[in-house]
Amino acid sequence: MNTLPVVDLDALRLDERGLIPVIVQDAENGDVLMFAWSNREALERTLAEGRMVYWSRSREELWRKGDTSGHVQHWEEIRVDCDEDVLLARVHQQGAACHTGERSCFFRRLGA
Repeated sequence: MNTLPVVDLDALRLDERGLIPVIVQDAENGDVLMFAWSNREALERTLAEGRMVYWSRSREELWRKGDTSGHVQHWEEIRVDCDEDVLLARVHQQGAACHTGERSCFFRRLGA
């Protein structure tokens, strides 16, 4: 049984565009898979459907992860940071998380 305190959607601190950043982590091994943005409607759909739904800033529309690629994310838990302005979604990833086909968007490292 999860004993973490529960935060209501109304308590989230969305930015001036109505968005909140979402860090997406593999629930099975802890790998960071991707970063995305969400808004209130996307979060409501995410909670209702059990699948991750995000807000595309470039297309200015909702996008349900996996609708075109088949690489679906089913959420296990969504955590809220201490300032209530960032989310951590722990997901079960089917297929690649990155649009390049990589399992994680973080498949490269910065170096000289």
